[in-house]
Amino acid sequence: QVRLVESGGGLVQDGDSLRISCTASGRTFSTYVMGWFRQAPGKEREFVAAMGRSGSSTVTANSVKGRFTISRDHAKNMVYLQMNSLKSEDTAVYFCAAKSDWSTSEFEYWGQGTQVTVSS
Repeated sequence: QVRLVESGGGLVQDGDSLRISCTASGRTFSTYVMGWFRQAPGKEREFVAAMGRSGSSTVTANSVKGRFTISRDHAKNMVYLQMNSLKSEDTAVYFCAAKSDWSTSEFEYWGQGTQVTVSS
């Protein structure tokens, strides 16, 4: 089992950059596939990016490709989402998630989210 806590959200301006972080508890962080999702007001939660256990495999949603980058640090048990060229439509609560198997669609563990607001 893993506990996830997001941090680093805030209010930024259109075009700014922001990095949000997720700290994972437990000694098995390296065995999990890590992902980021977001949910905007009135909308369903959507996938943003995911990274495999070793960090060699990544997938990014088309809506953020070229602007957002997921990374992980095994020594610190952390996963990051670097967000560049932010737009107002990126405003959402961002969630960190973990799953045991890259091939499964469902993420098993979720953080409580961090708010990112982009002001135009």
